[in-house]
Order: sequence, then structure tokens, then C-alpha cells
Amino acid sequence: MTLKPRTCKWCKQKFTPDRPKQTCCCIECAESYGKKTTAKAEAIRSAADRKTIRIRKEAIKTRPKLIAELGVEFRAWVRARDEGKPCISCDKPLIKTGKLGGDYDAGHYRSVGSAKHLEFDERNVHGQCKYCNDQLKSNPQGYRPRLIERIGLEAVLALEADHEPRKYSKDDIRQMKETYKSKLKELRKNGA
Repeated sequence: MTLKPRTCKWCKQKFTPDRPKQTCCCIECAESYGKKTTAKAEAIRSAADRKTIRIRKEAIKTRPKLIAELGVEFRAWVRARDEGKPCISCDKPLIKTGKLGGDYDAGHYRSVGSAKHLEFDERNVHGQCKYCNDQLKSNPQGYRPRLIERIGLEAVLALEADHEPRKYSKDDIRQMKETYKSKLKELRKNGA
């Protein structure tokens, strides 16, 4: 089978192809043309395309994934907010030393297991040393009196009486995540 003559995509010379869909006259022209098209494809994959991909990936995230991401931002903000203050349970100073795993936690007064609806309530979460949070299971005997000192008896009683479930939509979760991300950025900017 004889193929019709074509023009080489690289050197623009006329040639008779040996096989169908052959676009270049020789291997050297094919290699050069391939490098050019690869570079062109990478240039096409611009920032706008990457932004579109990022938006599409964000849109398909599940609620549990979004809540996990919100938790990371929220706890980071709590630790930054309470840095330098004493532990909410034992008065040990919360100082950042750069240890692997962090120096202190964001400890919940009412645990996430018993009060999931208060997981992201700012009144319920405070800086707590790792010993009180992990070994003493949040040290509730020390937590409550110091919490009363920080936020007041009425606020603590309201927190203890709060049993209203909260169901956040994906948009609510995204908004909360952005809020705590910006609050953290503002704290770090003011602290530095």
C-alpha cells in the first residue's frame, strides 16, 4: 500500500510516509517535534487550569474529609490563641519549643465523644498540656475551675447545658475552615 506524500511537521520538507499517521520525515525531526509539542502542552497547562482542577477537587470532598480539615485549622488556631497562657487544667505554661508532635494540645472541656456538637465551639476548647490531655484524660477536675476563671460561670453552665445538635452543610464547613485559617494568619501576623 502506497501512502500519499506529506509535509514534515518539523522541517517542512515533502516526504513519502512509511506508515499511516507518520508526521515527520525522519527520527531526528520526530524527536525535535516531540520536544516542542511537550513544551507547548506544559505551557498550556497554566495556572488557570491548575485553579480549575483545585476547584473541582474541592467540590468532590466529602463531609468527613471537610470536617477533618476544619479540625486541623481550628485546633491550630486554638493552640496559637493560647500560646504563652497556662494549661487550662494544671497551670503549666504552654510554650512552643518545636518538639515533634507539638508541645501542647487543643483540649476539649466536654469531649468530642460525648458532645460532638461542641467540637468547634471556641468556649469548649483551650490550650492544654499533653500530660493533662492524654494521660489524665483531659483532667476535668482541674479544667472546670480554670475554665470558670477564663469565661465565667454563666458561660460554663451554658456550655454544660448545651445539648442542641448542629448539622453543618459542606458550605458551612468550608466557610468555618476559611474563617479559622484567616484568624490563625492574623494571630501569627500580630504575634510575629
